[in-house]
Amino acid sequence: MVRVVFLHPDLGIGGAERLIVDAALALKRKGHQVTVFTSHHDHSHCFPETVDGQLEVHCAGDWLPRSTFGKLYALWAYVRMIYLALYLVLFSKLEYEVAFVDQVAACIPFLRLKRQSKVVFYCHFPDLLLAMGDEDWKKKESPKSSLLRKSYRFILDKVEEWTTGQSDCILVNSHFTAGVFKETFKSLKVTPQVVYPSLDFEKFTPFESLSLEDVGLDRILPQHPAKPIIFLSLNRFERKKNLPLALEALKVLLEGDLGDNGQDQKDQKGDILPSLSDLLPLDPDISSRILLVVAGGYDYRVQENVQHLEELESYASRLGISERVVFLRSPPEPQKAVLLRVARGLLYTPEAEHFGIVPLEAMSLGTPVLAVAGGGPRETVVHGSTGFLLPPGEAGGFARAMAVLASDSEREKDMGIKGRERVLREFSSQKFEEELDRVVKGAWKGQK
Repeated sequence: MVRVVFLHPDLGIGGAERLIVDAALALKRKGHQVTVFTSHHDHSHCFPETVDGQLEVHCAGDWLPRSTFGKLYALWAYVRMIYLALYLVLFSKLEYEVAFVDQVAACIPFLRLKRQSKVVFYCHFPDLLLAMGDEDWKKKESPKSSLLRKSYRFILDKVEEWTTGQSDCILVNSHFTAGVFKETFKSLKVTPQVVYPSLDFEKFTPFESLSLEDVGLDRILPQHPAKPIIFLSLNRFERKKNLPLALEALKVLLEGDLGDNGQDQKDQKGDILPSLSDLLPLDPDISSRILLVVAGGYDYRVQENVQHLEELESYASRLGISERVVFLRSPPEPQKAVLLRVARGLLYTPEAEHFGIVPLEAMSLGTPVLAVAGGGPRETVVHGSTGFLLPPGEAGGFARAMAVLASDSEREKDMGIKGRERVLREFSSQKFEEELDRVVKGAWKGQK
C-alpha cells in the first residue's frame, strides 16, 4: 500500500477533473490510501464522487485571486498551486509517499521539501501551447503580442519546462500528446509514459433505465417530438471546443449546403461518405424529429463560459435553427447519462483534442462518435466502425455523417455495439487501475 496525495488546481467539472477523480478512485480500489488537495472545490459544481464520501478532499488557498483585473491567470494558477503544495508539506500533517500532480508543474520543486517522497506528473498538454492558442501552436508560431507579454510568457514557459522535469515520473494522456510533449520540451531527455484515461462503467448503471421524461428533459427539449432523433454535443463552453461547427452541421443537415458547396471531403484514411446530394433532403418524418443538444460544463465565474454561450445562442438564431437546438449548462449526471445513451450520435468538434474522454463515454453507452480527424480521437474512434473521423472545419462532412446515422438505424446500432466493445477492451477501468498501480509503485521504488 502506498499513501498517495493528488494535487489539482480546481476540482470542478471537466475532462482533467474527471481523470483525477477516476485516478484517485482507481488507486483506492487497488488498496492505496488516497487524499485529494485542491485550491477550489465548489460543492455545487463538481463531480459527485468528491462530495459523497468516496474521496477525501481538502481545499486550501481559495482566498488567493484567480487573476488581476482579468489578466495574469497563468501566474496566479502557479501561485495557487505553489501555496497548495506548501500547505500540504508544511501545515497539513498528512503523511504520504507519492504526490500525483497534473496541469500545473510549478508546485513540484516545493513538494521536494518533503524528503523521500516521489512526484508523478500527469501532462494533459503543455500549458505554453495552450497559452498560444490552437491556431498559433499548430502553426508553430507565437501569437502577436507586446514585449511585456512575451517576457511574461517566456518566464512562465521556462518555469513550466524546468519544473516538469523535476518530477520522478511523467505521464501523458495519448500518443498525440506524447509527441507534442517531446517537440515542446526539448531540454527534457525523457519519454513520457502514455496512460489513457478510462471510464468507470458502473457510474452509468443507476441511470440505465431512465428516460428523457424521468430526468426532466422532456420539459427542456423544444416541441418535444414523440420519437426525437437527438444529436449531442458535450463539451465545456469554450471557444477552443469549436462548438459553432455543430450548429453549422445541423443547419446543413436540415436545409442543405452552407457554402462549402457540398463537395465530398475525405477523412484521414481517404474514405468518402455519400455526398450531400445523395443524402439530402432527408425524409420529412426523419427531418422533423431531429434535435441538437449542446451541453457541457458551465461556470459563471469563468467569463469565457458566459460569453461563449451567449455567442452560440446568437449564432443559432442567425442560422435560423434555434427551435431545433437546446443549450444545457452543466447538466447533472442523470441527464448527461440519458443524453449520451439516447443520442443518435455524439458530435465531437474540437480540433487536435489532446485526448477527449467524452467520446469514450458515448461509445461505452453504445452511441457512435462523429469527431474531427485529429489529436486524441484518432486513437479512440475507429472510422466507419465506431463512428466517423471527419475533416476539420467541414460542416458538410458532419452533416453527411449525421444524415447516415439519422436515416440508417441499423448502422447506428452496429456502430454502437462495436464502440462499446472497443471501450471495454481498450479503455477499461481495470486496465487503467493496473497501469496506475504499476506507476505509483514504480515511482515509490525509484523507477522512472
